[in-house]
Amino acid sequence: MTTTQIRSTKTPARASHETKRGLILMFVGLMLAMFLSALSSTVLSAALPTMVGELNGVDEMLWVMTAYILASTIMMPIYGKVGDLIGRKGLLIGAIVIFMAGSVIGGLSTSMGMMIIGRVVQGLGGGGLMILSQAIIADVIPARERGKYMGIMGAVFAVSSVAGPLLGGWFTEGPGWRWTFWMNIPLGIVAVFAAVKFLHIPRHDHAKPRIDVWGMALIAATTTCLVLVASWGGNDYAWDSPTIIGLIAGTILAGIAFVLVERKTAEPLIPMMLFKDRNFNLTTSAGLLTGVAMFGAVGYLPTYLQMTFGADATTAGLLMTPMMGALLITSVVTGALASKYGRYKWMPITGSLLLALGLALLGTLTPDTPIWVFCCYLAVMGAGLGTSMQILVLVVQNSFHISLVGTATASNNYFRQIGASLGSAIIGSLFASRLMDILTQRLPGGSHAAGGITSLTPDGVRALPHALRDPILLGYNDALVPLFLYMVPLALLAFVLLCFLKEVPLATSIDRSHPTPVAAPDEGELQSAG
Repeated sequence: MTTTQIRSTKTPARASHETKRGLILMFVGLMLAMFLSALSSTVLSAALPTMVGELNGVDEMLWVMTAYILASTIMMPIYGKVGDLIGRKGLLIGAIVIFMAGSVIGGLSTSMGMMIIGRVVQGLGGGGLMILSQAIIADVIPARERGKYMGIMGAVFAVSSVAGPLLGGWFTEGPGWRWTFWMNIPLGIVAVFAAVKFLHIPRHDHAKPRIDVWGMALIAATTTCLVLVASWGGNDYAWDSPTIIGLIAGTILAGIAFVLVERKTAEPLIPMMLFKDRNFNLTTSAGLLTGVAMFGAVGYLPTYLQMTFGADATTAGLLMTPMMGALLITSVVTGALASKYGRYKWMPITGSLLLALGLALLGTLTPDTPIWVFCCYLAVMGAGLGTSMQILVLVVQNSFHISLVGTATASNNYFRQIGASLGSAIIGSLFASRLMDILTQRLPGGSHAAGGITSLTPDGVRALPHALRDPILLGYNDALVPLFLYMVPLALLAFVLLCFLKEVPLATSIDRSHPTPVAAPDEGELQSAG
């Protein structure tokens, strides 16, 4: 053997993601990107009443939340598929920059229309932050070891669920609610730097990727029509109105067209072969139901606390801490247990039951409920979410080859976000319409007095005389609390579905060989030999 041959057989230097230090730095960068995305869904909750009051748009309040969720939902499968085709690093950096641009628009908003546009732009970037971060972890860490990392990623949602309302409350009472947008600029700059400096992941070798343009257009049309039906039906328009009927027809037709296109295109956005896998179907369905319940409940709790309990914005954020603590602990612990023992089926099953219990308990709230009792209810709900959310993503990633992991992750998250969009839209729509009806009946002056609710802020309500303040406080309670009970059956249905989950052993290595693109993997097929 020659000297040249001896040199050629030496083990090449490890890439940065293959060293412990490099992996930690990369993981921290991904956590920053995920934190930006998670924070954007919670930071406005405490600032929302003051923001929409100043912009004279309480009647459009639900769109501040729904616009972001809708835009990010549409983008999720796009980021997932394109990432599988061309690589994820450049996409992640681009997503962060787009998110920052939306934050600038939101910070400069002078009307509800401009605010909603800013939230849409934020969502166009935010849809990639979570998906790409989860997929990059799957690129470099085997499923068996991935559980503990996914658990820590789940803790990001826990931190943001409290840090968001806390920051939103602090900004609202201090420098102003606009800083809930401006704070994203320095965070985004740090996240871009971390992505450029520390993200060194395996390259994709697709020379000329074929982009599913028709699929992108049709999934955008389907998602938009569906969310508009949920938002406008029974509120802005009657269910039998031409507008709602047209949107329902548009949802069905666009959905059918999307499936037909995906069956024939070379690189489908959401390959129909994914639905041949039982675990994918079960976890995706359960994730959708969980999304409806989670976003329908959490999105409006800080507003409820400010209006009904009289808490200021900062206190409302602090009162969400029990949910954060429970979600953080259960997410990290279950992730570590999944990595250590390889057993995970019991986790999402238990989580869905805890979520149902938490929602049922929240459905008993009254203005006289002690704060510590409310905090206990939130902790139960947080434990349910922390026990299930990231494990469902892990199950999906474990079911498919690494070349499909981004697409599968994005598809699973897409349907969960569809649930989030529907939950936010439906609960927001029901909440707003019920509130207006209740105040019309109870306020002195009837509908004329209730019309002024669009400009009310928490401070404004506290300054009202008892004759006006008390009906408003009770109105907020009676309009929102019963809706929590409506979501209990959704969590119970998720429990039933997850009982049929097949516990496939978690892969212990990453198979980077080229798969045969003929059919979906069988339920029992592993990514690699354990």
